[in-house]
Amino acid sequence: MSIRPLKHATPKIDPTAFADQQCIIIGDVHIGADSSIWPYSVVRGDVNHIRIGHSTSIQDGSILHVTHKSAHNPQGYPLIIGDQVTVGHRAILHGCTIGDRVLVGMGSTVMDNVVVGNDVMIAANSLVTPGKQLASGFLYAGSPARQKRPLTEKELASLTYMANNYVTLKNQYLAQENR
Repeated sequence: MSIRPLKHATPKIDPTAFADQQCIIIGDVHIGADSSIWPYSVVRGDVNHIRIGHSTSIQDGSILHVTHKSAHNPQGYPLIIGDQVTVGHRAILHGCTIGDRVLVGMGSTVMDNVVVGNDVMIAANSLVTPGKQLASGFLYAGSPARQKRPLTEKELASLTYMANNYVTLKNQYLAQENR
């Protein structure tokens, strides 16, 4: 893996987290306990900060980035990802806030100043346009993404199941590395 400090910020990765050898993590990034960053993912906290909660999985080829601070937008848009989030393969998260127990489907893009509530599923290949707010407990799909329906009890349970499954998988990878 390539972990690169930038300016005065060095990525902070919890000792129980897993970062694959083929991912890149740059700058002001904090990765929480039991989280995982999979191959070819880029986590670039160069012009603002990125915070990833516990038991969150950033799957292969995902791109995580931020928006810089400016006179027009003094805080910029950091990237905040909650706990037990599953970010599918090739997803792009840019300067948004993702709540807890969220699935971001494969190939989806979530843009600046989006706020995703807790217990949300974003279907594969969805586009969540800037400034949208996704309410808790729903499935969103499309380009642009729209609220489709409430999540079922089974779907709500699957959000925690997926997160826990990736914690188990990253533990297997860590055990293999430590042999």
